[in-house]
This record gives sequence, C-alpha cells and structure tokens, in this order.
Amino acid sequence: MSDFYQTGVVTTLHRLRGNSVERLEGDLERFSRSRPIALVLPALYSEFGTPAMQRIVRSLRQVRYLQRIVVALGRATREDYERALGCFRDFYTPVSVLWMDGDRIQRLFHLLLERGLSAGGDGKGRSCWMAYGYVLAMRDCDVIALHDCDIVNYDREMLARLCYPVAHPNLGFEFCKGYYARVTDRMHGRVTRLFMTPLIRALESMAPASPFLRFLDSFRYPLAGEFAMDANLARVNRIPGDWGLEVGVLAEVYRNCAVSRICQVDLADTYEHKHQSLSAEDPSRGLSRMAADIAKSLFRTIAAEGIVFTADHFRSLEVRYVRLAQDTIARYYADAALNGLKFDRHSEELAVAAFARSLRQAAADFLEDPLGLPLIPNWNRVLAAIPEFFDLLEDAVAKDAQMAASRVA
Repeated sequence: MSDFYQTGVVTTLHRLRGNSVERLEGDLERFSRSRPIALVLPALYSEFGTPAMQRIVRSLRQVRYLQRIVVALGRATREDYERALGCFRDFYTPVSVLWMDGDRIQRLFHLLLERGLSAGGDGKGRSCWMAYGYVLAMRDCDVIALHDCDIVNYDREMLARLCYPVAHPNLGFEFCKGYYARVTDRMHGRVTRLFMTPLIRALESMAPASPFLRFLDSFRYPLAGEFAMDANLARVNRIPGDWGLEVGVLAEVYRNCAVSRICQVDLADTYEHKHQSLSAEDPSRGLSRMAADIAKSLFRTIAAEGIVFTADHFRSLEVRYVRLAQDTIARYYADAALNGLKFDRHSEELAVAAFARSLRQAAADFLEDPLGLPLIPNWNRVLAAIPEFFDLLEDAVAKDAQMAASRVA
C-alpha cells in the first residue's frame, strides 16, 4: 500500500488500493480508439528462453487495447529471428519483429553513417530508437510504451498502469515513468539507491539553482526501464547509446516537454528482474560501467545547462558523494531492520567504494572529452537528411518477415 504524498516537481500517481486490471483495460480499450497505443519490447534472443519472457508473451496474448507490438530483437541469427517470430504467431495484436542483426536493418545503419548520422553501437539505446522509428513510420499510433523483457513477476496490470496516464484523453500527460519497489528478502536496485540518488544530491549541493537536478531528484526510480510517451516526443527526443539511456531519456523529456505534463506511476507492489554483477574489479563491465556511463550523461546534461566543472569540482564531488552514500547506507540499514530484511552492510560499503571509482573515471573521461559519444539523432533530423528512411525501414521489416514466412512454408 503506497502513500499519497506528492514530492518534488513531478506528479506522482500512487498505488492506493488493489485495482481491477479489467477496469483499467476496459478504459484503455476506449481510450485507444482515439489514442492508439504501441508497445516496444527491446529484447535479446537469449531472453526468449527465460521464464520471464515466456510469462510476458503469455500475458500480452490477453491484451486487447494495443494497436501494435514492436519487438527490437538483438544478437539473433536468422534461425533465432524465425523462432522469435513464431512466439508471436496468432496474437490478437499485430506483432512486428525488427531483426537488428539482419542484412536489411544493417544496411540502413550504414546508410545513416554515410549521411553523417550515427545510430551508435549495438545496444538497447539503438534498438529502442529504431523501434520508435518503425512505430512512427506506420503512422497509426499516438502513444508509445516500452518495458524490458526480463521482468520475472510481470503481469498485465503493469502495462495497463504504465499506458493509462498518457492514453487518458483528459489527464494531459505526455510522458509517464514507471517506478516500483525492488525488494525480495532484501533490497535491490543498488545503482539507484547507492549511486544515482546520492550523486544527484551531491551535485545539487554544488549547483543548488539547477532545476534539472531537482527534476531528476523528484523521480522515485529514475533508472526504471519502463515508460510511456506521446509519439511526438519519440519523434523529437535524442537517445544515448550507452548505459546512460534512462538518464538521457529524462534529460530529453525535460528539454522537450513541460514538467506539468510529466508524471511517474507506481506499477507494482514488488518488481523483480535479473541482477547485474557489481564487477568492482573491471570498470568496463556490470554495474561499475553502468555507474560511469550514468555519471557522464549527468555531467554532459548539467554542463549544457551552464554549470562549469573543473578537476577541483570533481574532487569535491567525489568526497561529497561518498559521504552522502554512506549516510544513505545507514538509512537503508534501519529500514531493513524494521522490516525484517537481510542487509549486508559490508557489501553495501563495497558497492559505494566501487561506484566512487566509477565516478572518478567518469570525471576524468568528461574532462578529456566533454561531449563524449554523440546522442543518436532525433527522427526529425533523420528525415530531413533521408526523407525516404521510414519507407525503407518499413520495407526492410516487411521483407524480413516475408523471408521467414516463405522458409516456414
């Protein structure tokens, strides 16, 4: 049971009572007549063999308010692509699978490079971006929702609650971010708890007049991978290609959308998905790399707002971050004790030490190259350079599907 308190500058839509998924879906079926909804699923082929993905597919078979589902399939062979298509056979909702490693999609990436428009490297950011492009190319959806494919306890109510605020014709929201409690017999979500939030508050103490930092600090789970948006936002937003995806999306939404049209919604009592390793000894992998990419995304965004960073600033920031993170550990220890949860204080301290090293590396990288990797360009820019790109994308997806159908026949 959630509280109903509103904090920060972003509207919070709570989970105040046990809701009927049938009521939510009935409303969404009515809303979708004037505001058609698409669902984007970024997925690796390896996820199709997991119980989480199988549960998601079973649940989506029962959904009736979606106009289309777009699966951005990564790291898949031709046979993998065909098997993934088979998982969605006989669906009520039309399903399109973008084979990201296929020759046709790869030729589109090469075309972008030839025109000076890099879509970045292989990863979730590029897959999401291309899936948004496909939804926009089909020209039949006004709302785009996205969620990950590793949600162990997925059910239809999560999707309904995510879509509802943007699809509702009278609420006026253009972007909705999901949040939830990452709790089993212990607390999870280390990057959010022990890195993202203390870092934002450390930065706020250095730049107290930054409205963007206050905006970020208003989100209860800023690194959640679930959100829904108006299709026009998907057209104008740029997307990072690294682990800074969620922070970069929030930065673009802040830039392109009035805060009064942004909300966050409580999706579930608990939420469980795969857990990344800390990888404290290898900063190029796991949560250590994620933390560094998040920090660099934050630094670039704040610098664009006019905040100046020097080596001295970053040394002070690291000290301030560690102090706030250690204070945060004490708070979570008390919370865990009251609720009878397991709490390994030593591992929490080790995580903060690893994140501090990631922060130091991110600062060094930023000072060496403040711009870093360019964001993937928005779709308006792509269409200005290649007006026929949507037609080419639609054709590539259709021909891949035809190829797979002919091989099955």
